[in-house]
Amino acid sequence: MSPVALFLQADIVVKAVMVGLVLASIWTWTIIIGQWVRLRRAARESEQFEREFWRSNDIDAFNEMRGREEHPAAKVLAAGLAEWRRSTSGRKVDREGTRSRLMVALHSAVTAETDKIAGRLNILATIGSVAPFVGLFGTVWGIMRSFADIAGQQSTSLAVVAPGIAEALFATALGLFAAIPAVIAYNRFSFAVNRLEARLQRFADGFHGTLSRELEAEG
Repeated sequence: MSPVALFLQADIVVKAVMVGLVLASIWTWTIIIGQWVRLRRAARESEQFEREFWRSNDIDAFNEMRGREEHPAAKVLAAGLAEWRRSTSGRKVDREGTRSRLMVALHSAVTAETDKIAGRLNILATIGSVAPFVGLFGTVWGIMRSFADIAGQQSTSLAVVAPGIAEALFATALGLFAAIPAVIAYNRFSFAVNRLEARLQRFADGFHGTLSRELEAEG
């Protein structure tokens, strides 16, 4: 009745279900570890970048030194400065149009960066919602096999029905083993992504205010 024995004595359909659920569990933990590292690094680097940005007195010099870094806050800064330079490069500057375009560019950069970070969360959501039903399919199939054994051997003894029922319950357990971590991780990562998005949005709003004041000063 060990897990290995239950797998070996299962029929091909239940084996396929078990293998699929084990692979889904491995995929889930790979995404969980990778996403945790990615979110932690993005939050740490963005926080440090923002803190040093607000201490800086020269935006252009800071951008030359730090603007090419590969994290969300740097991408938002680069998008805002790129739009600022395009909008103020002409002889006549449309202040309201520049403010509007800056807001769109900054918000688009925030959305793009958070979407990039949250790219694999839909996989966790899919595994979390589908895996229990796949395990339930294996359960139903195993119970059907048990009934077939009862009919074939014309016996309801525990020795006849136990293997099929054990396989069925093991498939259910594998489905839950894959689904529960996926659901928990999805909820936690969604919360972390929302926090990062809010932080980037506050940075974008502050940067927009800084450039708006510079527009007024130039006027």
